[in-house]
Amino acid sequence: MREKELSFVIPTHRLRDVGETIEQYDQHFWRNGHSVRMVVFDDSTPTNQQKYYPLLEQTHTHQELHYVGPREKEQFLAYLNSRLRDRRLEGLVKNLFRPSYGGNRNFTLMYTLGELMVSSDDDMRPYSLIEDSPESLGVGEVSRGRLHRAGENGYTKKSFDIVAAFLDVLGKPVSEVPENYDRGELLIDSAMDLETNATKGLARENSLILEPGAVADSSVVKIAQTFRSGTNDIDAVDFVEMFLEDEAETSLDNLNELYVLVNFRPAVTNRNWRMDCGVAGYDNTFGLPPFFPTRLRFEDYIYRLWIQQEGIVAAHVDAAQNHTKSNYMRNPPAAEIFNEEVCNLLKRKIKATVSHMDALSIEFDYDGEVTGADACEILEKIAALNRNALAAAAHTTNPERAQALRIFAANLEKAFYSFEPDFFQQNLLRIVDDVLGVIKASIQLWPTLVEIAYFQKRRSGLTETLVANHRE
Repeated sequence: MREKELSFVIPTHRLRDVGETIEQYDQHFWRNGHSVRMVVFDDSTPTNQQKYYPLLEQTHTHQELHYVGPREKEQFLAYLNSRLRDRRLEGLVKNLFRPSYGGNRNFTLMYTLGELMVSSDDDMRPYSLIEDSPESLGVGEVSRGRLHRAGENGYTKKSFDIVAAFLDVLGKPVSEVPENYDRGELLIDSAMDLETNATKGLARENSLILEPGAVADSSVVKIAQTFRSGTNDIDAVDFVEMFLEDEAETSLDNLNELYVLVNFRPAVTNRNWRMDCGVAGYDNTFGLPPFFPTRLRFEDYIYRLWIQQEGIVAAHVDAAQNHTKSNYMRNPPAAEIFNEEVCNLLKRKIKATVSHMDALSIEFDYDGEVTGADACEILEKIAALNRNALAAAAHTTNPERAQALRIFAANLEKAFYSFEPDFFQQNLLRIVDDVLGVIKASIQLWPTLVEIAYFQKRRSGLTETLVANHRE
């Protein structure tokens, strides 16, 4: 049987910095004997594209490098709209693909139709931080990791063959998954809420525990991911807690602790609430559902719901990568915390009302209601964090640290509407209502767009640019 094609994609809105990512992954693939199609999906403005695209042309790679940026995206969307022939749908198309975490990844789904796709964020690297003296995992334990002070000894960089690890499982029935893979119902993170992935509070060590369950041999691995070190997958609240704990730190932008893996082993599960789309692989042979079209940064939550279907499974593969958090073009911590709290509310509401799932979409019945209790629960949590920040500012003898804490507390109060319950509830209701309307309408349109893009890709390909960089 002919092997499926595989593309490696890097979604980015930081074109200035993506060159280093490209070169490191290209070298990694080359050292491991892989020829991989590499594509950068760029969310830059036209101005930044013109400013930083020459940096792509200065990169050195062994494989061809392709680029999909503002011009290429505009041409693709124009084609979709021409085939739809309904101007009323153009707004939905624009929202599905607008510059955002999810919008950019929806382009990757269209451009890799009929293929396997491996995606890494622009601040990922093809190695992992592993403790020098690995400990044995416990019964049912799939991975363990802990925080280390940056610059301390006790861990080293280790590289794993990422492509081979994904090819072992992607698109294959469980009966063909390697024997060293454990099987179970789902994974539970000791430091995270199961169904929202919201933090339970700053934890210095965590484990992924495999809940037992029978996995059918005929089920297909549609989504997989590597393990991750570096900053791992923690909330903005956790970064603030780390700052509050470190009396010597004076800037919220600095991260002086790294998440280091102690040990891990691969596993395949019926359900996977720990899906990490920053280091993920997809079987996109017949299309996949869209990322939620929203700027609230819970776009990938649709996959945590979608993977619950019978006959579809997810895998944590036998490899790990590293996250090197970049503060360039990131929102301030207070804004990130606001987004996370709104997202956690939406996740709970949507998950509780899912009514249908199929190959390309999900349906849910949540109508956007936000109760006073919903609003107060969020405000009580964040107001407590605000008080802790002010108390830390009053306690410290470092004027620079005190100023940073007071600024953060003021920004937090502003982001959450001065902690006024009625005003916060009113604005929360407006945000939720706007988001839900766009999500529901866009999901309904998605299967039609997949069909249009699939046939156009097979017939003449989709618009992209071959980067005239330095080939080694």
